[in-house]
Amino acid sequence: MSKEILSTAAAPAAIGPYSQAVKAGGFLFSSGQIAIDPATQKLVEGDVAVQAERVMENLKGILTAAGLTFDDVVKTTCFLKNMGDFGVFNEVYGRYFPKDAPARSCVEAARLPKDVLVEVEVTALCR
Repeated sequence: MSKEILSTAAAPAAIGPYSQAVKAGGFLFSSGQIAIDPATQKLVEGDVAVQAERVMENLKGILTAAGLTFDDVVKTTCFLKNMGDFGVFNEVYGRYFPKDAPARSCVEAARLPKDVLVEVEVTALCR
């Protein structure tokens, strides 16, 4: 099985030794996305709603670069700094998955990269 490394300017550049996403075995696996604006490579300031919006837009950029959409996502893993933000996060997240929502895990993490409030990764089925 071969793998293909995906890189796009529509999502933040990797800030370590990892790829934005990898295609393998008929799936796309994204790295966790945080609230970094790909145009400036700077962290977006704001509450969990603002950060979640940026995260989901970063994921949209990765999916688009792979020729996919949120409809192709089969699993997400979501990390919240504070599970008390779950309701607000869920509102933003739900706008990107209006039908046939994927399987999801959502956990509270003691600390996330750059002290962000949310991080999300996706697994999508390639067409």
